[in-house]
Amino acid sequence: MKFGVNTFIWTASFEKEHLPLLGPIKEHGFDVVELTRFDWNGFPAAEIRRELERLDLGVTFCTAFGSRDLSLVTDDATARANTITYMKRAIDSVAEIGCHVLSGPFHSPVGYLPGRRRTDDEWKREVEALTTLGEHAAKADVKLGVEPLNRFESYFLNTAADAVKLCDDVDHPNIGILYDTFHANIEERGQYQAIKSVAKHLVHVHSCENDRGAPGSGHVEWPKVFAALREIDYQGALVIESFGFAIKEIAAAACIWRDLAKSPEAIAWDGIKFLRAQ
Repeated sequence: MKFGVNTFIWTASFEKEHLPLLGPIKEHGFDVVELTRFDWNGFPAAEIRRELERLDLGVTFCTAFGSRDLSLVTDDATARANTITYMKRAIDSVAEIGCHVLSGPFHSPVGYLPGRRRTDDEWKREVEALTTLGEHAAKADVKLGVEPLNRFESYFLNTAADAVKLCDDVDHPNIGILYDTFHANIEERGQYQAIKSVAKHLVHVHSCENDRGAPGSGHVEWPKVFAALREIDYQGALVIESFGFAIKEIAAAACIWRDLAKSPEAIAWDGIKFLRAQ
């Protein structure tokens, strides 16, 4: 297992100006950095790849549909096509930096709650879209980790069981699951069994405390999380995902209305010490 941190702690969009963050991340004991971005124009792929290679730092990537114009499940065919285009560009972009895992809630816009359950037609559209994206991802040697979100952030995919069913229906080796301990703490009856249930499709794990703070500072069942990951012989990245308090667009999307630690960086620096101790 490798340990990583998501750059949402520092920025909503990783740019060339953020390259100096990578050195301290490596120095604090992380094996992997998870970069984040919502726009692929001007993506400094060559510069990022050079710095990652220089530091011998692994990389994963995370994105989401922050705009209501992006959705794989909408009945608007034009919007679905645009979202497929967005995702293909994301896949190609992360492949340029040597990244092989791209994760996020690849279904509906984050925070979109229509006041009803998902429909069968929406499910079919999601399966069809992910099948198409799986083929594109395979050509780029990238695996997609589809993330269930809690019920307050998404109506479409909330539980490990539904994520497993989705992957079973898509049935493509490049489509898997991102398991997030924060969302699971809300939606699952236990972290241990939830992780065991997604084992055959698990490609990525986000480690986050119940309040989005540093792992180990709250009441997530960390001994059971690690027991399950050991038992399934998980060899991927365990990435701390939290959010900078002063990043307006991220704070609004993730409902961060207070400081979660003495500083955003403390979530990362304290969190890695706890995770390695496990």
